[in-house]
Amino acid sequence: MTGSESAPTRIDTSRPHPARVYDWWLGGKDNYPVDEELARKILAADGTAVRGARANRRFMHRATRAAARSGIRQFLDIGTGIPTQPNLHQVAQQVAPESKVVYADNDPIVLRHAEALLHGSAEGTTDYVHADVRDPETILRLAGEFLDLAQPVALSLVALTHYLGDAADGDDVYGLLKGYVDALAPGSRLVLSQVTSDISPEGVEKAAELFRQSGTPFFPRSHAEFSRFFDGLELQEPGVVAVSEWQPEPEDVAAQAEGLVPVYAGVAIKA
Repeated sequence: MTGSESAPTRIDTSRPHPARVYDWWLGGKDNYPVDEELARKILAADGTAVRGARANRRFMHRATRAAARSGIRQFLDIGTGIPTQPNLHQVAQQVAPESKVVYADNDPIVLRHAEALLHGSAEGTTDYVHADVRDPETILRLAGEFLDLAQPVALSLVALTHYLGDAADGDDVYGLLKGYVDALAPGSRLVLSQVTSDISPEGVEKAAELFRQSGTPFFPRSHAEFSRFFDGLELQEPGVVAVSEWQPEPEDVAAQAEGLVPVYAGVAIKA
């Protein structure tokens, strides 16, 4: 395990953290009262929050399996979040035990649980870097110690881009993602999901405002805005769709009966 030299290690429990809010929605135990309070407020404003978190998690599983079945053997997951079984490396290595997985996150609580993330298959490798998505140079440098970036990589930013703005003098999320993709070899995959206000707009805007009030920037995006992340790449079927509609399995089809959740998903290949 490694990490950026300046990465913080103190866990701030005075304000909610998105990863811990998400953990509460998934039924996890690695959250604090301040996280539960915000999670409950958002759920009251947007009743799809828990279903959305679970649908998003299932999408990560499906996209990872699809990448592994296509021959991808290297995975870089940025914005890992708190470990929830099964983790990405378990999904990938179940299909291809020799898979190499690197997780990256800047949350100290994820660092604390990194050891749990590192138990992979005997044939493959699983590693963790403590760094921020806004620092691609550090993440790619550290990931390159474990992955061969001259070979295809499945790059996942699942439920992360809605925390990043698009202003050129700010996060510049479109430029940021382009930088990551440009550093990857042809044949690599980009796996994304993102909250949208196209579906359940009133609830999503209330949830977004609650995040903002808690100190977390939040940027729901339209279908066109989310699709822009895949410019220049080859979108895989069925394209940019609601998260539960991306190559759904029986559990996802059953969940759709409760209604769509306001999250888009897509996977694309770098030619």
